Amino acid sequence: MAKTPAPSQDLTYEQALAELEKLLSALEGESKDLEGTMAMFERGKALIARCQELLEKAELKVRQLAANGELTDLEEQD
Repeated sequence: MAKTPAPSQDLTYEQALAELEKLLSALEGESKDLEGTMAMFERGKALIARCQELLEKAELKVRQLAANGELTDLEEQD
């Protein structure tokens, strides 16, 4: 029996990206039936959405830190 994947909202960015890369390889290399291909496509969409969500949160955090002046010390050292 196939292992049920973890809900995408529970994955870290790295976990979601790794699973997405595996899905892409499987889609490129294997001949699947339509139902299997559609399931992989839907999972891929969920993983992409998770990665985008996490990247947006990280970007917001960086902007907040920069606005608060917490990044100025790092910028001056370069």
